[in-house]
Amino acid sequence: MEFVSANGATIPAVGLGTWELKGRSCARTVEQALRAGYKLIDTAEVYENEREVGDGIRSSGLRRAEVFVTTKIWPDHLAPRELERATKASLARLRLSEVDLLLVHWPNPRISLAETIGALCKMKQVGFARNIGVSNFTVALLDEAVKHASEPLVVNQIEWHPHLDQSKVVAACRRHDMAVVAYSPMGRGAVLSDQVMRDVAAAHGKSPAQVSLRFIVQEGGVVIPRTARLDRLTENLDIFDFVLTDDEMAAIRALARPGGRIVDWSGAPKWD
Repeated sequence: MEFVSANGATIPAVGLGTWELKGRSCARTVEQALRAGYKLIDTAEVYENEREVGDGIRSSGLRRAEVFVTTKIWPDHLAPRELERATKASLARLRLSEVDLLLVHWPNPRISLAETIGALCKMKQVGFARNIGVSNFTVALLDEAVKHASEPLVVNQIEWHPHLDQSKVVAACRRHDMAVVAYSPMGRGAVLSDQVMRDVAAAHGKSPAQVSLRFIVQEGGVVIPRTARLDRLTENLDIFDFVLTDDEMAAIRALARPGGRIVDWSGAPKWD
């Protein structure tokens, strides 16, 4: 496993995303991932699987210090008292005294960002989170959040894959010494049929999925692909024994396109 450093945090470069994983299947997948060598598990209160994620962590037999646990607070709960209540509820479901990373899942324009970030910083100060950060923040919101933060923000979690150019957000994160965590790092499978991806994969004896993950990791990001299949868990982790050339990286960057975003922002909170 490789690691990414950001504002004092050390984050595994590959983790398991758990969106849409439910029930016993979720707990089993988390356990299998950790036994296979994963060190990072990503969940959120809105996923409604924190209890099962916690069960999977305990079933793995790993010591707590060996697992980096991320959860996220939904935008309805970003007022200070609500954020604290939601954090405590997430910890209770996970059956943990703290998480390694607590994120604001989406910004909420109806709630003061200064108040939200202040409350988020308090969660670190009182020991509920070892590190804090944000998710789905634009460059402008990221800059504003950092101004309001009395504690370091270590992560911005965003959609990032070869079809979506996130260079501006990535550059902003680097300016603030923050890591970028990529969800949907394969574009939910959309990038895997591209001939460029197939050609690069063939050149390295790897799969297009591994190339997509390697691309983001080589750009300095963290990836959290989601799967419930043991063979895919193993495959997604096996990306540290090859390096993409400069020409291959450039060819993959060139796959970015207008309309490449997979996640529908239409239902997300809007800023005026």
